[in-house]
Amino acid sequence: MISPGSIETRYSWVIAGATLAMLSLAAGGPMTVVIGLVPIAETLGSGRSLPSLATSLAYFGTGIGGVLCGLLAGRFGQRFVAMMGGVAIFLGLALASLAETWSLLLGIGVGVGLFGNGALFPPMMAYVSLWFDKRRGTALALVSSGQYIAGFLWPSVFERSIAAFGWQWTMLVYGALASAVIVATAALLLRPPPVQPSGPGTLRAVPGARVLGMSPNLALGLIALGSFLCCIPMAMPAAHLVAFCGDLGIASSRGAAMLSVLLLAAFLSRQFWGWLSDRLGGLWTVLLGGLAQTIGMMGFLVTQDEAGLFFAAAAYGLGFAGLVPAYVLAVRELFPAVEVTWRVPALLLCSLSGMAFGAWLAGVIYDGVGFYAAAWWAGIAFNIAQIALVGALILRMRRVAGA
Repeated sequence: MISPGSIETRYSWVIAGATLAMLSLAAGGPMTVVIGLVPIAETLGSGRSLPSLATSLAYFGTGIGGVLCGLLAGRFGQRFVAMMGGVAIFLGLALASLAETWSLLLGIGVGVGLFGNGALFPPMMAYVSLWFDKRRGTALALVSSGQYIAGFLWPSVFERSIAAFGWQWTMLVYGALASAVIVATAALLLRPPPVQPSGPGTLRAVPGARVLGMSPNLALGLIALGSFLCCIPMAMPAAHLVAFCGDLGIASSRGAAMLSVLLLAAFLSRQFWGWLSDRLGGLWTVLLGGLAQTIGMMGFLVTQDEAGLFFAAAAYGLGFAGLVPAYVLAVRELFPAVEVTWRVPALLLCSLSGMAFGAWLAGVIYDGVGFYAAAWWAGIAFNIAQIALVGALILRMRRVAGA
């Protein structure tokens, strides 16, 4: 039941559904590089670190673009910014399809990342949070699952398309399709939220008040550092699973199916994590999610046969899925709504920078040693550091609450 004073309405869920659809399409842009990693490297005559760098630039560009486009959304509205993002995804994939080193990096990093997903993922997370109060964690978990729906839907499609038509035509056609749907959905359905970010906050937090017993910016910095650390290992299997399977003699079609299983499991479990975060709060959910991700990461170390890796991929997807929306929820719980347009994108800049670093680092480690196990161990080390940091923040939260 929704309380009488709740801002949630049926249209709040229409907004959530429209956002989920747009993010599912936007997330397919970088995935064309993930699925086409090996043929792209062969076409350009490069090692795997080059397409891995393109994937990293997409993540990093999304983070930087999220801060920039969040400011633009505050000035021009989320509808305009989302439509701009849809157009940028097409232009970026069209540029990348020219099959030059510079065009791949510029098209994926700037078009698909900075002005594409950057205009959609971080600002839309902040936008959706302003449509919900009682079930904010559930809503954030749902809309942030767009990348997982993309991961379930697109890998097998891209794998077959690349095999039949090549990675360049796949990028070009997908860019046109995604752009058309995103622009139309944004134009028809997005409208100003019931809580204006320029208005008074709806939370207990007051602008300028201390957070977890420290200055607000320091608290945000530590939370963002935790998200950076946990997103490094998060990106490694997602960006390299298909290539990892190829090294083990498993067909690329099976590797793409395995990635779909991983991301489908993540989508399903993210709804559970969202439900849990509404009851435990953001930071506790982050701690539990970090522990689950560490255990899931170990699965890729203990098995290398196809059946075992399908199980490991599913287990990993179940574990890490709740982390990013739980971090966003923690920021919304601890900081006032008046600051949402920059604090949430700033947090997601760090999260996506971690994804970028993780995807690139796994490629560099592979190019250096010739196998992925070393990358998995590095990811586990970063995860342990994240767990320690978030545990310390929870202890501070408990001490402040008990004071």
